[in-house]
Amino acid sequence: MYEPIRTKSVHTMTEPGPGVPHRSREEELDIQLAGHLTALLTVTDELRALAPAPTLDDAAQRLADRVTRLRAGRAPLRAAPTTTSATPAHIAALHQRAHTLAGRALVVATSRGDATATALAAERLESHAAALGIGG
Repeated sequence: MYEPIRTKSVHTMTEPGPGVPHRSREEELDIQLAGHLTALLTVTDELRALAPAPTLDDAAQRLADRVTRLRAGRAPLRAAPTTTSATPAHIAALHQRAHTLAGRALVVATSRGDATATALAAERLESHAAALGIGG
């Protein structure tokens, strides 16, 4: 009635060839953590432009240092802030975004076993939670 399938399914995993790079779990976690911390750094830079504070300056420097270490000495690209003035709602939205990113970084840093990044992410998570008035 039906023609039997004679070719492999497109969903079948094939063995990668010799030219395909392989990354370990640790390398994948490094890439993820660097990405989350870079995104957190971008939001932190935005907050620094809108609501300058020495704690944000310190956090931005520590985030940049950690990303540089994770990326084998390559410093993260830093974007210029998109605006110079904002409403309290916009600043709260940035704190919410930073809180979310710090949480993601915390999960990956914990999975990776990186005590320094875990402490940094937890500190940023608490700081943004305090700015939002959440947490206990």
